[in-house]
Amino acid sequence: MAGSDLFAPARLGPVELRNRIVKAATFEGMSPKNVVSSSLIDFHRRMAAGGVAMTTVSYIAVSQAGMGAPAEIYIHDGAADGLARIAEVVHGEGAKIAAQIGHAGAVGEVPGKRVLGPSARRTRMGAKVAEISRAEIDQVVADFAAAGTMLRQAGFDSVELHFGHHYLLSSFLSPRWNRRTDEYGGSLDNRARLLLRVLDATREAVGPGLALTAKMNIRDAVRGGLEIDESIEFAKRFEASGRLDAIELTGGGSQQNQMYMFRGDVPRAEFEQILPSKAMKLGFRLFGRWLLPGYPYEEAYFLPMAARFRAALSMPLIYLGGVSRADTARQALDAGFDFVAMGRALVREPDLVNRMRDGSATEATCIHCNKCMLSIYTGTRCTIDHPEPLKLVR
Repeated sequence: MAGSDLFAPARLGPVELRNRIVKAATFEGMSPKNVVSSSLIDFHRRMAAGGVAMTTVSYIAVSQAGMGAPAEIYIHDGAADGLARIAEVVHGEGAKIAAQIGHAGAVGEVPGKRVLGPSARRTRMGAKVAEISRAEIDQVVADFAAAGTMLRQAGFDSVELHFGHHYLLSSFLSPRWNRRTDEYGGSLDNRARLLLRVLDATREAVGPGLALTAKMNIRDAVRGGLEIDESIEFAKRFEASGRLDAIELTGGGSQQNQMYMFRGDVPRAEFEQILPSKAMKLGFRLFGRWLLPGYPYEEAYFLPMAARFRAALSMPLIYLGGVSRADTARQALDAGFDFVAMGRALVREPDLVNRMRDGSATEATCIHCNKCMLSIYTGTRCTIDHPEPLKLVR
């Protein structure tokens, strides 16, 4: 399928997409009641009307225990009607709709939540991470299946499994956080075991009519974490399972080294302002450069590493990371990737794809200031164009 025809229709597994640009998962922070809100529907309606082939609702926790932030959707009976409504609205604009599902693990410390990981430890913020038990592992697998069933019934076209960014499943792959000595730790096969169980269970739940993809790390970008060679071997195992229609490649994570996945300016001053105490503000002022190291933005910043996956795998791959221009998207397709995913550029300009297609735009106006990172708790948006918190309509 690879080639430079960015706006030609293409298939993602069983799903026909109108072009090869998908809206990447970007946590929206628009679900104060943990269900789909009118504001969230309008956010994705604008993405769909703006020309993307598929927009991704994110992040949806597979259970309340799997949440990473307060204002996000989790799978429960009360979420079903809203999920069906957002799918209907996106389809009405001619686009397909995906949902990113996962278990946050040690990412995000929701008050009252028991924080789970493959092994016991403490987070950088001092929270205790409990080692997940075999019974809890079985429950996580069942929760992914239940999420797949609800999304299929709601009319979604695709489900993205969150295997990246240091979330629970990502941390099972990582030698940094997985110190288990049972059948879920140690060897590559053991560390992949839970993810392969989730693949099997979710594929059975969504059936043959939905696309199933996974978002996984190229590397964790932390000392002792997952590196490229092992990540490629994990990807080969996922490909061999025959359960996935595509893998989307990413890097870094939400536990540590967040800027590795974003690149560009680091909004340290803005981050300090939202910290709740003087002590935390002082600590961040002293150690912020260590906690949030910076990486300069460049177009296609993950492409050299992602190309190693393209050489090692035959299955479809989605390129993500530094796509702000139409020629960058074509570069990724010419390098053998089947689709490209865009995030921040579309947050600022939901109609960017339409304007790239008709030739009125060749690149995004996003300046990679990354201040949108801090808007996720008040409604994800470009804070340059919309500095005030969103008035969420529930």
